[in-house]
Amino acid sequence: MRSDIEIAQAAEMLPISEIAARLGVNADDLELYGKYKAKLPLSLREKLRDKPDGKLILVTAINPTPAGEGKTTVTVGLGEAMQKIGKNAIIALREPSMGPVFGVKGGAAGGGYAQVVPMEDINLHFTGDMHALTAANNLLCAMLDNHLQQGNALRVDPRRVLLKRCLDMNDRALRNVVVGLGGKVNGVPREDGFMITVASEVMAILCLAADMEDLKERLGRMLVAYTYDGKPVYARDLNAVGAMAALLRDAIKPNLVQTLENTPALMHGGPFANIAHGCNSVTATKMALKLADYCITEAGFGADLGAEKFLDIKCRVAGLKPACVVLVATIRALKYNGGVAKTDLGEENVEALEKGIVNLKTHLENMRKYGVPVVVAINRFHTDTDAEIAVVERVCKEMGAPVSLTEVFAKGGEGGADLAQKVCRTIDEQPSAYHPLYDTALTIPEKIETIAKEIYRADGVTFTAAVKKSIAEIEALGEDKLPVCIAKTQYSLSDNPALLGKPEGFTLTVREVRLSAGAGFVVALTGDIMTMPGLPKVPAAENIDVDENGVISGLF
Repeated sequence: MRSDIEIAQAAEMLPISEIAARLGVNADDLELYGKYKAKLPLSLREKLRDKPDGKLILVTAINPTPAGEGKTTVTVGLGEAMQKIGKNAIIALREPSMGPVFGVKGGAAGGGYAQVVPMEDINLHFTGDMHALTAANNLLCAMLDNHLQQGNALRVDPRRVLLKRCLDMNDRALRNVVVGLGGKVNGVPREDGFMITVASEVMAILCLAADMEDLKERLGRMLVAYTYDGKPVYARDLNAVGAMAALLRDAIKPNLVQTLENTPALMHGGPFANIAHGCNSVTATKMALKLADYCITEAGFGADLGAEKFLDIKCRVAGLKPACVVLVATIRALKYNGGVAKTDLGEENVEALEKGIVNLKTHLENMRKYGVPVVVAINRFHTDTDAEIAVVERVCKEMGAPVSLTEVFAKGGEGGADLAQKVCRTIDEQPSAYHPLYDTALTIPEKIETIAKEIYRADGVTFTAAVKKSIAEIEALGEDKLPVCIAKTQYSLSDNPALLGKPEGFTLTVREVRLSAGAGFVVALTGDIMTMPGLPKVPAAENIDVDENGVISGLF
């Protein structure tokens, strides 16, 4: 089988204007970025206002493993399969960060014959959204440092600057830096740092903003520092909002592309789920719901992260009601959770599967706590045996969950037809009773404890003294009635990446709490999670190249 990039480069793409026409969008409502990419203006929503919303389908997964789960691949394949069975569907995805592209995880455009294209564009600069977000964030940083330099009328305490610069790249050397060195003309010396762009509050704001007015309001609410007197300083106090919004003028508009089978796809926004809220933009999702009968979206990493944040933050903020959840797993990954080494996953091991399938069962139980029906999708590998498949089918039957073997990686939409039919049948027969997991009126510790106990299955939560102080400050600002966004390892239900399956007898440790007032949530950092990832020993970047004709190789 050809590599992902070879398959993508051989794709017969249609002009994006034709894809738009299938959705009822005329050429006048497209802002073209070449032949195969376009932005949809927010004004289009007004034209679509009276159209009924389609059904919202969330694709999530078990905890990721080195064996691979293929959540985005299944998302894309399900969209293609919906088209195969005669349904009017659209896909709504996050756009990739270049950090993972050049790091270890690779791109985020699907795989095999279930990809979004043009794959190279999507995984690299795309339409420039990431650069616009980076620029907007760093403009605010520059204006803050300039304020310190030019007399500091707001009396900002340089020791209590909360805002960090950002870069859409994995660069551990920039996690902690000192700025303003070199004498008086070069600024006020202070400690600073960088986070990856997708973890920035500006990214979260873009993805949760309803429109430009809401975007500007949220940008203004960004808490950037405290004064010497302990009073809050917001982005609006630095008169930065207008310029930041101007930089984001085009970035707020969803991007329209297509799959290998010409199914329409909106890709917009890209917060990580392990360090941010892990969902594509509200504007893209709401527009997609108006453009098709079914909108298939995904949330980052496993259901303990992406799905929880989608259901507790995004749906709450945007007033969305998912009709169905698709929970993706592979038999290989379940065996890995059962203790099998990565090198041995191709061999039949029913005993390990029986042990590791507890991870799937836990995520299934968790998703049902939101009142949304769940369909299990097994992303099939050629090494899966009949005996192993029988175990998964038995467990899902015992739990009353429909299960489908999908082969979208190898067969595209045809390989997901059974999944598409079961999803549609589930939506028709089991009406969603969606509700969030917790009430935002609870205290910050109570909300964190609810997620930790109900989703992670922790015995309890430990808050450090510094965290308790931070919570008290947030309470003093009157911002404690917001949802919580927990930054946690994606590899385990716990905060310890080494604990696979269904960890028991552990306590979640919260080591830092930050207010993202503009985004509208409180961030709780656990374990060793960092907001600026590093590159691995052998980064994917070492295998990426471009020839004399501009053809890129090595992307995956």
